[in-house]
Amino acid sequence: MLHIVLVEPEIPQNCGNIARTCAATGSHLHLIEPLGFDISERAVRRAGLDYWHLVDVSVYENLDALFRLHPEAADNLYLTTTKAPRPYSEAVFTDGCWLFFGKETAGLPQDFREAYAARCVRLPMVSEARSLNLSNTVAVCAYEALRQMGFPGLLDHGEMAR
Repeated sequence: MLHIVLVEPEIPQNCGNIARTCAATGSHLHLIEPLGFDISERAVRRAGLDYWHLVDVSVYENLDALFRLHPEAADNLYLTTTKAPRPYSEAVFTDGCWLFFGKETAGLPQDFREAYAARCVRLPMVSEARSLNLSNTVAVCAYEALRQMGFPGLLDHGEMAR
């Protein structure tokens, strides 16, 4: 299983898109507070997120709380940041991998990036671009990780397959 961790996400549409990616891939979505939006049942229903029931979502007060409950995450993680020295394509993703993504306006906390500097990766882009949209970044990294793992549980054939 792949674990997607959003640290203090701010934009509800990004979280909705990422939740849909998690639903489609069977990935677990972990949210680190504070959240910039409401994910109560009422709010999710009002937003029309008809796939939310397919997403395994966990919410944590902070990063320390996540690592207390999931110490194994520290042994198999990657942090995405525009400041990373190497591209995501050089990472070796394995089953049970944890992918961390920072909030839209500031990214991941500096002390967290420094603690796991060897595990920081980025998506290549032109120097003039500040960053990619968070939900796009999650999708690219998630599908690369799943590709490396052989797309576990995802190789159903499309209706055009013969």
